Amino acid sequence: MLEAPSGATGRRAAFTLLELLAVTALIAILAGIVLGVGRRASDAGRIARARAELAALSVALEGYRRAQGDYPRTDDESRLLQSLIGKRDPANTAISGRAQLEPARFVIARLAAPGIPVDPFAVVDSALVDPWGRPYVYVYKVPAGGWANSGFVLCSAGPDGKDSGALLPGGFADSAPPENADNIYANP
Repeated sequence: MLEAPSGATGRRAAFTLLELLAVTALIAILAGIVLGVGRRASDAGRIARARAELAALSVALEGYRRAQGDYPRTDDESRLLQSLIGKRDPANTAISGRAQLEPARFVIARLAAPGIPVDPFAVVDSALVDPWGRPYVYVYKVPAGGWANSGFVLCSAGPDGKDSGALLPGGFADSAPPENADNIYANP
């Protein structure tokens, strides 16, 4: 039988509590880093999607202006959508016109229940929503307001969902207020 070398104690080889705590802390730090990077990547993807959708909406609004003579004269998100799918003219009169955008390429939700996608041709109180689930913000030019801008401001309130609604003289978006810092504009 083998005997323990002299001076050796009868302790078993095992991890100490301090070693276990150090490993647990290291795993928690690494998990935090991975989740943080993943969240930033997710936000970057949503921002890119919002920019692409805003560009497509701007093109649809220009097509609407060419067909109808003006942009939709509304600040209401559901009327904007109804206009772009050919159901409203600039004065908000019901029409049966040509759609300027393909609704299947966007997320459209009912304003009363934002998380539920709907058919915009069947539900009148629906709106185009950004990647964060909030309606895109559309502001029509102020009549006799001296707008130098294109005639509308179109944006997403961004990740924080806040928009002050402030415009600079000439109808340009004001990104100075803190709540507008992360807003994404179609026509800055």
